[in-house]
Amino acid sequence: MKLTKERIVDAGMAVFAEVGYQNLSMRQVADRLDAHAGSLYYHVRGKDELLALMADRVCRQAYAAGSEALAALPADATWQDRVEAQAATLRLSIKQHPGGAQLLAESPGVLSPGGLSLMERLLRTLLDAAIPAESCGIAADTLLSHVTGFVLQEQNQPAAPPSLGPEQYHALRERFPLVMGELIPRIGQDEKFHRSVRLLCAGFAASGAAAPPTRA
Repeated sequence: MKLTKERIVDAGMAVFAEVGYQNLSMRQVADRLDAHAGSLYYHVRGKDELLALMADRVCRQAYAAGSEALAALPADATWQDRVEAQAATLRLSIKQHPGGAQLLAESPGVLSPGGLSLMERLLRTLLDAAIPAESCGIAADTLLSHVTGFVLQEQNQPAAPPSLGPEQYHALRERFPLVMGELIPRIGQDEKFHRSVRLLCAGFAASGAAAPPTRA
């Protein structure tokens, strides 16, 4: 089969899922394609460009998923609903790729069409919500960074939470009453993410004369 940039990215994503960010090599990608490593360089200049292309693919997938989610919203959806739709689909798109959050976190300076598309659409949503223009850039960057960081924690969590005996729990409760108390709710990741995005939206609204969350 003819070697193409798309096939190289496919192989890169597969190898990345197995070995992670630091251990990915062009030779491993070539082996996956049953090709000579040197032949890859006719299509991709090196590992850095390959990683950038892989990150761009994740962003493009997230953009497409976000477009579908936004189109499915009711006509009276609030700007907060639109922000959450974009954040939620980005989270799910990243989670589809083992190590996807690290891939995006390690490529913050890459000006990829996919990443720029996500930022452009989010900025438009915030501007349409009457978030002050001088705050929109920081707001959008904060939200996208939050999503990446949230998934990074999800993808690095142990398979099972650490078990605590009664004595250990009591000792921790005595020492850290707020952390081990009711201030940190024991809720699922989906609900936690939903609440976190809504809190960010509340902060964005407080930064200026944002449109209220009332429905038309």
